[in-house]
Amino acid sequence: MGLLIEREKLAELGKKLKEQGKSIVSTNGCFDILHVGHTRILAESRGLGDVLVVGLNSDDSVARLKGSSRPVNKQDDRAELLCALSCVDYVSIFPEDTPVEFLKLLKPNIHVKGADYKPEQLEETPVVEENGGKVVILQLVPGRSTTKTIAKMREV
Repeated sequence: MGLLIEREKLAELGKKLKEQGKSIVSTNGCFDILHVGHTRILAESRGLGDVLVVGLNSDDSVARLKGSSRPVNKQDDRAELLCALSCVDYVSIFPEDTPVEFLKLLKPNIHVKGADYKPEQLEETPVVEENGGKVVILQLVPGRSTTKTIAKMREV
């Protein structure tokens, strides 16, 4: 079971794990309505290293990114669900729209995003690379997204 870690402790966690010789993998997102696309990406991400740290957008940042009707689930609930997954070691909530500050503190070896992005499009790529890490892009599960799930629920 994963642990919720305060933002202020991310740098200390990253340093400690690296001193132990652990490879840190990070990913981030809203994870508003958890679905198989999320769980597959998280499991694949965990398989790329020793420890998976998930950056979770705060409620305010989800609303800015997705609109005023989101998030559906509050950040504490989303964090608890992520922590319950066996592939997730740590979750940290961040208030910004991008994970740049989260990544500056953690300094992961690998940062994972889904194939709806290209590394050169991401604000976080330079931060990850400046700290000796790399960005890895994983395939998405076709047809699975929170937006599509919400749209389908509205049809019912």
